[in-house]
Amino acid sequence: MKINIYYGGRGLMDDPTLFVLNKMREVLDELHVTVETYHLRDMKNSITTLPQTLKTADGIILATTVEWYGIGGYMQQFLDACWLYGDKEKISQIYMCPIVMSTTYGEREGKLNLSTAWEILGGRPCSGMCGYISNISILEDSEEYQRMIEKKAENLYRTINQKMPCLPASNQAVKQKIAITRNIDLTPQESEQLSQYASDDSYVQRQKADIQELTSLFRDMMGNNEKGNSTEFLEDFKSHFRPQAGFAANYKIVLEEKKKPLILEVNGASVNCYYGENSRADVEIQMSHDSMQEIISGATTFQRSFMAGDMRMKGDFKILRTLDQIFVFG
Repeated sequence: MKINIYYGGRGLMDDPTLFVLNKMREVLDELHVTVETYHLRDMKNSITTLPQTLKTADGIILATTVEWYGIGGYMQQFLDACWLYGDKEKISQIYMCPIVMSTTYGEREGKLNLSTAWEILGGRPCSGMCGYISNISILEDSEEYQRMIEKKAENLYRTINQKMPCLPASNQAVKQKIAITRNIDLTPQESEQLSQYASDDSYVQRQKADIQELTSLFRDMMGNNEKGNSTEFLEDFKSHFRPQAGFAANYKIVLEEKKKPLILEVNGASVNCYYGENSRADVEIQMSHDSMQEIISGATTFQRSFMAGDMRMKGDFKILRTLDQIFVFG
């Protein structure tokens, strides 16, 4: 028989949950049970692969310490990984004993959460143990409490050894009838491989780099198909330019359908219009191609488009208002 212990606490020396686990392990060792302990905190970068360790287990102990609220993030991550990557057929055959000690409040809720989660996963929950332990000496100085812990370990061994049946739980019935879960149609072997990839940071980074490279490639391929052409609007701005003496400003207009922004460089009586980059822009505008068409046709102005929410801008609003004075389309 093999029992895995998954501990989700912080590993402090005075953690009452560790005292309980050590006492239970002593009993299980005497019963010739193979016990393997996983400290989730030390394995936080590979938690998604831990459901693989359930394959050889006949029973497990989910143990955590409530220090302020709930069962803790590491235990929740492990349960999430069991839901996403665990072999549900194997989980349905595994008995689980929840152990939750609290130094504040909420040990009963924590124990119930673990039992409920395991039932929803399809597993078999056993009678667990919970308690409020403000000081570990309460356990160390009480032979009665220690006998209770030893008895709990014996009951767990007996339950697994005799394969005691569990009555159906409403959690499973409700899940089967009304829960909507995304079925990714993966075999247990494929789920295991996926969990390995998910925990491999270097693999994830390579995938992100590949996606960025493909995105750049397709953007370049679609560049020739962007709306309009590389000279669109340039002549419109040049022909409708009304210079103002002493006024100089740079405008950057980002059109959603254009690969490069439209740059308007105004310096007194001269104007330079082109598609490219300009890091010295006084005003940056973001708008759609259709909104620009409406301005060019004289149906609206830059200021009215801004007030209507058809465009966004960054920079000096006074310089934006001047844009309608030096480029008159109406």
